[in-house]
Amino acid sequence: MSSFVGRRVPSATVRVRRQPLRLPLLLLIVWWLIKKLIRVLVVTVRSPVAMATLTAATLTVFGWREVGPALVAAWYLALVVTIVTVRLRWPAWYEHHVSLVIRSRWRRWSIYRYKWPATMNFADLDRLRRDGSQYQPVLRSVHSTRAVDKVRARMLAGQIVEDWGKVSDRLCQTFGATDCRVRSVPGRPHEVDLWFLINDPLEHIVEPLPPESPVRLDALPIGLREDGEVYRLPLLGNHLLLVGATGAGKSEAEQSIIHQLSPAIRDGIVQLWGIDPKAMELAISEALFHRMAYRGPADYSELLEDAVLVMQERQLTLRGVTRLHTPTADEPLIVIFIDELAALSYVNERELRRRIDNALGLLQSQGRAVGVSVVGAIQDPRKEVLPDRELFPVRAALRLTEADQVRLTLGPGARDRGAKADLIPHSLPGVGFVHIDGTAEPVRVRFAHVTDDQIKQLAVSAQRPEPPAGRPKLTVVTAR
Repeated sequence: MSSFVGRRVPSATVRVRRQPLRLPLLLLIVWWLIKKLIRVLVVTVRSPVAMATLTAATLTVFGWREVGPALVAAWYLALVVTIVTVRLRWPAWYEHHVSLVIRSRWRRWSIYRYKWPATMNFADLDRLRRDGSQYQPVLRSVHSTRAVDKVRARMLAGQIVEDWGKVSDRLCQTFGATDCRVRSVPGRPHEVDLWFLINDPLEHIVEPLPPESPVRLDALPIGLREDGEVYRLPLLGNHLLLVGATGAGKSEAEQSIIHQLSPAIRDGIVQLWGIDPKAMELAISEALFHRMAYRGPADYSELLEDAVLVMQERQLTLRGVTRLHTPTADEPLIVIFIDELAALSYVNERELRRRIDNALGLLQSQGRAVGVSVVGAIQDPRKEVLPDRELFPVRAALRLTEADQVRLTLGPGARDRGAKADLIPHSLPGVGFVHIDGTAEPVRVRFAHVTDDQIKQLAVSAQRPEPPAGRPKLTVVTAR
């Protein structure tokens, strides 16, 4: 019977700590001084500012004694001239290696190190034991850009990233930032990154970058991130879902992708197929499209079923050869733009609805590897409207109307970590959060604004391949 009840343990307090090792006080003092000295040396060697200051002080003292103050003054004058020359001749290098480094050190000590203890206490991120000892997360590093302070901290035992995400508003207010993103650190589960937005570069319209040649289909430069860096979209081997309310900027995202694909379209490496239920959104760039369907559900199903036929033929060709199709002029990457996915689900004719759902599901589940990608836009991400939402590996949430739509689009926990797409103001069309499957947190970006004149210029210079003379007979389409 006792084996079923368990083992009896004494009621007294169980000692879980080892007895402390008692050492002489002098030995402890020496050991403490050695640790501090090693830490100072490591920090000094790793800090360019500290090394530069130490080197300048050493040379000043040595030069003052050996060669005189005149040569020391001349050396400093030459140093100033060199710094000014580098600043004017190579501003990007100077900013990355000098000004941003100084800014990072200054903000670390003047803002974050100074306010860190009180902030951790007021945000309930520290722990106070019964014996009076207090434990706080450790501030590891601060790296600043023009717009963002990237603060890395070591969490306490038992804390997770979501704990910090729940108090991100408090951290933002305390450190005087506009917004705060809480991000995990790959390979370091005990650390967390806090991105404090100081100056928002997404408040202004983002001009499109000149299309690259050759086009990097796995990294299209279609916008700007909130840290000031160019955002690159991995289109090859992915499907993209754009979710946003009316006027949120879904068309800007579509046109920015088309703008960057234009050299590959001219070279025949990429073909654009479009479904435009409104018959207006994609019409301005129709000259860049290989096929366009806008006359109704029968037209939509015909285009999608033709794409399935191409997909299945490529599957037989690439079977056992590769897992990801490489676009060529003979077998280009087919990008199917669907301006409003909800229009495909509102088809009244049962047979057409079945054909559209069947073809679209096959493309979403099997098309990525063989070079058939879908870019779809929709306003409502609910399952009733978009049942295959999870088949889009890349999802962008622009301005939304409800907080729950953020969870439906980007996944649970995304809003707690700062992806508050429902709070994007109406004055910022094209701003949204992009999440890629396999990454922990979405990235806040603003898609480039391509004007109508720029689109027309691209359409005039592009040479669209002639559409096929007749629709190929669809012979292999299986139900999901």
